[in-house]
Amino acid sequence: MTTQDSPTSRLTTTAGAPVADNQNSLTAGDRGPVLIQDWQLIEKLAHQNRERIPERVVHAKGWGAYGTLRITGDISHLTCADVLQPGTVTPMIARFSTVAGEAGAADHERDVRGFALKFYTNEGNWDLVGNNTPVFFVRDPLKFPDFIHTQKRHPRTNLRSPTAMWDFWSLSPESLHQVTILFSDRGLPVSPMHMNGYGSHTYSLWNNEGTRVWVKFHFKTRQGHRHYTNSEAQDVVGRTREGYQEALFGAIEAGEFPQWTVEVQIMTQNEAEAFAFNPFDLTKIWPHAEFPPIKIGVLELDRNPDNYFAEIEQLAFSPSNVVRGIGHSPDRMLQGRIFSYADAHRYRLGTHYEALPVNRPRCPVHHYHKDGAMRFFDAAANPDAYYEPNSLDGPQQDASFAEPTFDLQGPVGRFDHRDGNDDFIQPRALFQLFDQEQKDRLYANIATAMCGVPAAITERQIRLFHRVHPDFGAGVCAALDAMDPQF
Repeated sequence: MTTQDSPTSRLTTTAGAPVADNQNSLTAGDRGPVLIQDWQLIEKLAHQNRERIPERVVHAKGWGAYGTLRITGDISHLTCADVLQPGTVTPMIARFSTVAGEAGAADHERDVRGFALKFYTNEGNWDLVGNNTPVFFVRDPLKFPDFIHTQKRHPRTNLRSPTAMWDFWSLSPESLHQVTILFSDRGLPVSPMHMNGYGSHTYSLWNNEGTRVWVKFHFKTRQGHRHYTNSEAQDVVGRTREGYQEALFGAIEAGEFPQWTVEVQIMTQNEAEAFAFNPFDLTKIWPHAEFPPIKIGVLELDRNPDNYFAEIEQLAFSPSNVVRGIGHSPDRMLQGRIFSYADAHRYRLGTHYEALPVNRPRCPVHHYHKDGAMRFFDAAANPDAYYEPNSLDGPQQDASFAEPTFDLQGPVGRFDHRDGNDDFIQPRALFQLFDQEQKDRLYANIATAMCGVPAAITERQIRLFHRVHPDFGAGVCAALDAMDPQF
């Protein structure tokens, strides 16, 4: 039997019927019209019309690969999480992305990069959804939709609006830390392999004794930091809009598997209460001198997906996916993302998005969710046990997985997140780490991004830069060839 005749290679319809002719439509004679009874043609055209799903509102352009997390350190006294125990090797998948660009945008644009990881642990999926920066532009989720609007297209011109972007930032001093990082050299990594990743938020770890500590996750590139200037990136985009995809896919295909050193910062409850800042503030870092990073493992990517759409486009992450031994924190932005991410996937992919192969846990799954679109997975072993509690041997809760409580509650209200917050001290510390050439590139990058922005907005932002450091404000003014509003 030839390969052409083999049943395994026989073309069929979606219903499994063999296709006799996939080259010619059914017509009334050689020159007659196409007939609507050509069910094969109708199936192909109808499916093509439905081949796209809504792109992500944020992080639409992305690149990903499979790999492993290998734990080499020992923090078993801090967490009972199976995935973080010494010697554990856990399969995982990563997706890197830009924040603002649409699915067809160029990879090499100055933007924050998403750094999202899904770990298929023995006790369920753990998703760590962060960025290549340890902080973010806002600290309260109520501001997040408005911030994203400024990164998208103007409703009238359908063009990106630098005015909207700088107007928002100049009215939001908490954005200064992230803005400084974005327009520094690290705002344009040459590839996903040459940037760090951060969980960004404060999470928590807890052990079998019920003791909780706060934690930040860091993934330090072992390939070294490499970044482009604006002009270098423009040259790359002139050659290819898919530079990140080409670099990541090509490296893994060539056997050059990228790695990151996994580190954690730990803060106790007592240290959190005495900390100079709110330890759950996404616009702040924990100083490494006070909370030194602890190396606990290695993340390696070693396999490309076989189907980009099925395995990367349908890949869905949510901070709501935690496992025993890993918990959340009072971080306002994290609390908002716990809802918004899973909700986005239910809209974009469907009710049962976590049953798709790339999202499906590798451990047994038992729940009572019913019906809805794309209800394609196997039915429960006992169809009578479709509610809970029941006396029919259906899945039951297990108190041994209960997370310990923590008491951080206070009066309920809308508390101003700026009260008592210094939004200038950490950007100042970062700015003072830059050498003069790095500062000059920072000024030039900001000036380029401010092109066409109204003077009143530019001046308001420059006043904020002055409050970070006088040289910062003066340097941006000089790059803009503008009058310094401080004088």
